[in-house]
Amino acid sequence: MSEKYEPKHKMDESLFRMRHSLAHVLAEAVLQVRPKAQLGFGPPIRSGFYYDFKLEEPLTESDLPDIERRMRKIIQERQEFKREDLPKEQALKKLEGMGQELKVEYAQELLKAGENLSFYFSGPFVDMCEGPHVSDTSKIPINGFKLDSVAGSYWRGDSHRPMLTRIYGLAFPTENELKEFIKNRALALKRDHRKLGQELELFAIDERVGKGLPLWLPNGTVIREELEKLAKELEFRDGYVRVATPHIAKGDLYKISGHLKLFKNDMFPPMHSVEKDPDSPPEEFYMKPMNCPHHHMIYLNRPRSYRELPLRLAEFGTVYRFEKSGQLSGLLRVRSIAQNDAHIYCTPDQVKEEFKKIASMHKFYYDKFRFDNIWIRLSLHDQDKEKFVDNEELWVKTENILREVLGELRVEYEEAVGEAAFYGPKVDYQMANILGREETASTIQLDFSAAGKFDLEYTASDGSKQQPLVIHRAPLGAHERFVAFLIEHLGGAFPTWLSPIQVRIVPVAEDFLPYAEKLSNDLRGQMVRAEVDVTNDSFSKKVRNAVTKKIPNIWIVGANEAKDQTVTWRRYAVEKQVQVPAEKAKGMLVQMIAQRIMDNFPDVDLPV
Repeated sequence: MSEKYEPKHKMDESLFRMRHSLAHVLAEAVLQVRPKAQLGFGPPIRSGFYYDFKLEEPLTESDLPDIERRMRKIIQERQEFKREDLPKEQALKKLEGMGQELKVEYAQELLKAGENLSFYFSGPFVDMCEGPHVSDTSKIPINGFKLDSVAGSYWRGDSHRPMLTRIYGLAFPTENELKEFIKNRALALKRDHRKLGQELELFAIDERVGKGLPLWLPNGTVIREELEKLAKELEFRDGYVRVATPHIAKGDLYKISGHLKLFKNDMFPPMHSVEKDPDSPPEEFYMKPMNCPHHHMIYLNRPRSYRELPLRLAEFGTVYRFEKSGQLSGLLRVRSIAQNDAHIYCTPDQVKEEFKKIASMHKFYYDKFRFDNIWIRLSLHDQDKEKFVDNEELWVKTENILREVLGELRVEYEEAVGEAAFYGPKVDYQMANILGREETASTIQLDFSAAGKFDLEYTASDGSKQQPLVIHRAPLGAHERFVAFLIEHLGGAFPTWLSPIQVRIVPVAEDFLPYAEKLSNDLRGQMVRAEVDVTNDSFSKKVRNAVTKKIPNIWIVGANEAKDQTVTWRRYAVEKQVQVPAEKAKGMLVQMIAQRIMDNFPDVDLPV
């Protein structure tokens, strides 16, 4: 296992070489049209490659077709990629002679760090580069790439440094794979949770409230509450007890937990409180970055016996992280996070069984929502004592416990060094979207340090005082991130039980409005989120509007339906519509909701 974590769907070496070589071909083509361009970095990335340039005369996307034609010509020239390693003085002299100031700056840093410098030559183009590359440009599939876009980027990612022009390219082994990626990207753009979140009125982010602080609109709040209701039911059955904790705490609490030492840069700055009493010292409060220290204080509320363990404390607790503004992205990365959190306090011999129960809960959720792009990552520590609790013996012990659990569960997993929580190893459930973007969907963490920091104890069967191990778990992750995943996975088409509007009743004409309203009132009396379309739109437009809003059930009522006391039932997920007696339809709808049937999938039948 490599020391540095690489995602499951990493590039193989041949794809890396091809994309890296294309970045050099791009730079050579750009120098043909902008000979004075300064070269930045040009790495391969998940979908292709890019190269950064400092330009005197700008390039725009209208220039890309010409640059792309030049690249194809270079590829056809079968230029060889040749490596040359140069001594320090000669390497710097070469870069200075090329007039590449950005490369000179970077080379000086590498040499100070004791790194060697290498160059790659291809035709007239020379670049300081570690490689590797293909043997010659004929090995690059000429129809497997496409220049994609032009963007701005700061040199070395520093907003105080020069602004560069970044040209992105897509690259795949075959033309068909390139076309498939472009098709999937178009689908992903349609399913982007930020776009659908606005269209379906689920959430909003307003600068006047603050970046990364989402406002849940009525429709989005329904989804949150339904997910929370599901989680609470499952947790109740599994023996969890619910707690509630404040959104802030004194800094002393986070000193004990270690957050102020290891996590402070990700926390909001402190608030200072001064009492009117001049003898009372000022106090420092922080918005809570995690729920765990608060739950530990609940555990400490009174002495605990081994008979109470495992003690499972659960809370949908809101925490606050001061994410950098440039990293904020819709609901995927926010500053206000409502976590499906719980902490299990258990004896060492209970750890494995608890982990298996939690893993089973994770599997239930992912199976229910048909997330089939999940894989498991065992996140381990490294030797960075500034990043991780300094106790090598307990790291090794707890990491081996998790390896054993995963082995007994017979699940495939990858190990990722350096990805653990600061207080212990964890099992992360990783997810990739349609374009392969990887995110952590949920996590189970084994904490060996909390008991010592907080003096957590229980009385064992022999009367001795022992320290529990603590498991942190969040099967649904956070509302914000999980809802973003759901929106994009389902394309905004939620099942009836989760949908903000569960049925829209559409009267064919105004004469049938009383019948439609009676149906709606009956359903709302049974806690079904039903509404009648009372707009002046035409009948066909009313149906189109309901489909556009992805409402899972449309009940159409006209003369025949009013006369026969039926509804014509049209589901979002299927084209066929059926006529059903009204009483039977109401009972079916209530049953669908109670059973949380995933009727948004076309292969799921109604419970007739």
